[in-house]
This record gives sequence, C-alpha cells and structure tokens, in this order.
Amino acid sequence: MFTKKFWSRRNDILKVALIHDWLNGMRGGEKVLEAFCDLYPDAPIFTLFYEPDCVSEKIRTRMVIPSALQKFPFTKRYYRHYLPLFPWAIRRFDLTGFEHVISISHCAAKGVRIPKGAVHICYCLTPMRYIWDKFDDYFRVGFSPEGAVMGLLRGRLRRWDVATAASVDFFVATSRHIAEKIRVYFARESEVIPPPVDVEYFSPAGASEKAQKGTVTKEDYYLIVSALVPYKRVDVAVEAFRDRRERLFIAGSGPEEKKLRRNATDNVTFLGWVENDVLRELYRHCRALIFPQEEDFGIAPLEAMACGKPVVAYGRGGILDTVEEGRTGIFFREQTPESLRRALDSFRRDDFDPEALRRHALKFTRGNFTARWRTFLKEKALV
Repeated sequence: MFTKKFWSRRNDILKVALIHDWLNGMRGGEKVLEAFCDLYPDAPIFTLFYEPDCVSEKIRTRMVIPSALQKFPFTKRYYRHYLPLFPWAIRRFDLTGFEHVISISHCAAKGVRIPKGAVHICYCLTPMRYIWDKFDDYFRVGFSPEGAVMGLLRGRLRRWDVATAASVDFFVATSRHIAEKIRVYFARESEVIPPPVDVEYFSPAGASEKAQKGTVTKEDYYLIVSALVPYKRVDVAVEAFRDRRERLFIAGSGPEEKKLRRNATDNVTFLGWVENDVLRELYRHCRALIFPQEEDFGIAPLEAMACGKPVVAYGRGGILDTVEEGRTGIFFREQTPESLRRALDSFRRDDFDPEALRRHALKFTRGNFTARWRTFLKEKALV
C-alpha cells in the first residue's frame, strides 16, 4: 500500500484527509495546518470544533467538517471540559474512501479511525499533554470537580492514547524533544521535521519604517507572544517584572488572563490577541522575546529572530532545537521569577547581530519544510 501515489489530485479528490484537533484560533498548530493545506489543496479538514471567524482565510475557505461535539452547549468557551468525550467524537468521523490520512495532533487527532488499507502519518505536535507531563498544570485534583473527574479518567485516557498510536504508520515529530516523548509514551520512533515559519512576512524593519514614530516604536520593552494557558508559565514572567523598570508587553489571550492581570504590576501591559501586522511591529521594536515555558517547539522565537530580535528562554524542551545560546539568545535554567530576573540582568541586546539572527531563522522556511516533507515521503516509498 505504500507505493500508491500520495498527492491528492484535482481529478481524483478526497484521497487525502487532514485531521486537526480543533480550529478556534491561530496558534502554532494552525500555522502547520496551513502548510499542509498548501501541500494538499484538495484535502478536507476534519476537526473536533470549528469557529470560522477565528482562523485564517486559507483554512476558512477549505472544506472543514466538525465533529458531533460542535453542537454541544458552551463549546466555544469550555471546549476543553469535553476532553473525556474527545476519543468518542474523533472516532465517529467516517473516512471511507480516503487512501491517506494526515493527523496534525497535540491531543486526540491521531486517534481517528483509519480505513482499511489507508496510510496514516501523524505529524505530532506533542503527545496529549493534558494527560501526560502537563496534567497538574491543567487539572488540580482535589481543588475542583473537573480536576477530580480528570484524576479518575486519566489512566483510561492514557491507555486510549497509547492504543491509538498503533494506528499510526509513521510518526513525524516537530523537535527532538517531541521525538523523545513519542519514544517514551508510545515506544515508537519518529522523523523530526521542524514546522514552517513565515520568515518572509516576519522580517526586520526597513529604513523608512525605522524612521517612523508610533506607539510601538516609542516603547523600550520585552515581549511575550503566547496563549494564556497554565503550561505557558506566563506567570513566571509577570512576577519577574515586579519591581523592575523595564516594560513587558504580552500579546495573547486565554483562560489565565484574568488571574495574570490581577497579579501584574503597572509595567506589564496585556495586548490581547493581535493581528499579524501589529505582531510584526511588536517583534521589530522589542528588546527581546521572553519565552518562559517548556515548549514542544516554539514558533514565536523564530518569528522574533526573523525580525532580528534575540530570545530570553527557559532552557528546556523544543527551544533547544531553535535557540543557540550566546548567538541567538540566552537561557535561564530554572522556571522561576528569580532565574528569569538574573537572565534579564545579564542580557545585553548589543551582543546579538540582527543579521545573524535572521540567517538562523531562515533555516525554518516554508520551502525547507516542504522539501523535508517530500524527502521523508520518498524515503518511506510513499510517492
């Protein structure tokens, strides 16, 4: 079955299916999905939840099929509360007639039911962090009814996650960090293909733009670009900026926003979700991007580097594949406000060459991602 032509064709559509966990915002996983949309222009997208107004036009113009959970109450705000039902919902999709299934998975997408004879490639953003290493960040057992329920269901969901790995013919990981998790949790090997970064759009300011004066360019600030969810550890940065003179801008939204705002001092500014043109300007004029989480890969640091800006990052996880200490950024070794403060005290932006930062980011272009993907398919005799 691995010698069949893999690419979908205009005159033979619906041969490739794309499976994505949910589509209710444009984060790193959705940018990866956009790349697969370009690779497979006729492939429909199956997903648990779909909010058209929250995704890009490239995704919005595709055939998107949401799951039965889409009609359940309060899913726009509380979709994660339906986690125990994700296995049921993802396996209700009927993929009969598809020869090739590509799941872009960080939760349940890889658990889709695969038709007999079809090839399943899982581009694994991460194994389901809610039930593995980040469980305590999301569910505080004993402090909430949800946490108590998840404590009871965690073992069952883990067994399901491991069992559905058997339906995957090939795993592709975003980083060495994720490849190791796949090895530990699923006892499977994987190819590492870093996700694409839009380094053409995210670029340094030109001479005319540098001369312009606006709200952004007047500020001398550090920047965080992140969903405001527990494991991102934005709280570490908020606390680290207490009693400091520098400003911190936070671009992003999420369930932790109210709590973070309550604990923030006046030098911390929450910008909410921002459009790409605003985000690019924020990158261009910041001192550095702060990256306080242990991340699976991390696209934002490379977007910042593409704009000529260094990164101050917690030195664990996928960031080790993208930041070269002393050349494109610096690390802090403990995930604490004190450790981040020490890194900020030692940071000198003049130590970093904007052109070298951009050259490093250019290793992660969309073209390089496509070339690596096609090479992978050829090596596995899938084309």
